[in-house]
Amino acid sequence: MAQLQVKQRTDYTHRHNTFLGRHGWLRLTPAYSVKIVDELIGNCSDDAQVLDPFAGTSTTALCAAYHGCEAATVEINPFLAWLGDAKTDCYSSSVIRTASEQAFTLLQILRSEGVSPVLAPPIHNISRWWNPQTLSFLCKLKRGIDEIELDDERSRTLLLLAFCRTMMNLSKADFNHQSMSFKDFDSFEFFGMENHTGEYEKVYSEDLKFVLSSASNNPIGSVDVINGDARFLNKLVSRKFNLVITSPPYANRMSYIRELRPYMYWLGFLNEAKEAGELDWQAIGGTWGIATSRLSRWERSKDSFRPTYFAEILNSMTHNENKNGSVLSKYVDKYFDDIWTHLNSLRAVMASYGKVHYIVGNSTFYGILLPTEKIYADMLSELGFSEVKVKTLRKRNSKKELFEFDVSGVYKG
Repeated sequence: MAQLQVKQRTDYTHRHNTFLGRHGWLRLTPAYSVKIVDELIGNCSDDAQVLDPFAGTSTTALCAAYHGCEAATVEINPFLAWLGDAKTDCYSSSVIRTASEQAFTLLQILRSEGVSPVLAPPIHNISRWWNPQTLSFLCKLKRGIDEIELDDERSRTLLLLAFCRTMMNLSKADFNHQSMSFKDFDSFEFFGMENHTGEYEKVYSEDLKFVLSSASNNPIGSVDVINGDARFLNKLVSRKFNLVITSPPYANRMSYIRELRPYMYWLGFLNEAKEAGELDWQAIGGTWGIATSRLSRWERSKDSFRPTYFAEILNSMTHNENKNGSVLSKYVDKYFDDIWTHLNSLRAVMASYGKVHYIVGNSTFYGILLPTEKIYADMLSELGFSEVKVKTLRKRNSKKELFEFDVSGVYKG
């Protein structure tokens, strides 16, 4: 049995990484998180009903499915919900063969002069991302994938996953650190499109080969990926879960949509800039575009949980010498107000004696420590969860105060 568990973990990690899990911005899902999820699910019963209310790149759901569990996951970002569907779906040999064969035909068609490219996505300052030759190739490739006739849409999904990899591989984006930056030029900057079409095609062919390499290695459990708001779980799912494993957005003022925009524009999940800001406002912890400007008008819910020490932290932030202290205080207050709403809704979908694990990180703002793990633990206790514990997992970065924690508890109903 031990050998089987190791093999399952290796298999799902391969698909997780292959299907964009460690590619571009999405590489920020660390291998350590994969290990945590694998250990938590590996220690539960085979009939576990697993829920991840904050899907992200669907690590928890994918792991649960490879362990043979039934799982559901909720994600407010429509692109990530699509990606979760793609990563946890099953692909027959026929679907994979069709994707491979159609890709060959597609690349042959791209060499003809009659291909009408799609319009370039309306990304601000798009030349930072791709040079004109690369952009022209991507627009033609996307047109071909969109219009190719397929009996099973799963084949198109595989072609699109490879497109996403190629789109990012050919970009000038630099992901060697947490904050994305741009290189002055990409590897194809000095080549003319008319002479080096084959180089672009080779990148896509290799990316598709990489995607197809794990597509046939299907999970044995099923996953329901729901595009929705985790604050209202009782309206999204009708069954009960006995194991919740999730890592909510951290309270660190980092936008989880900013670097996802290229994927979302190319695949049609965004059509204009204001939509990105609107989605970030709807997401818990969103702080980009209009999300920041709306904070000044936001008011906390009347029934929100607010312990004395938390109120003191907010007061310290508001009166901090930093000029953004007031906005920062509002941001933190709204974050935990949203989490409180989420945890309230969670109880409606918990089975009796179900367990929860929230992987969270604390934060510091201008020298003020935000004990996120303590607030989560106190919220769970306030809502009737028992055996609430906080386990330190690891340091987050070089700052001595910052750690990741597993906040766990049992819901007895």
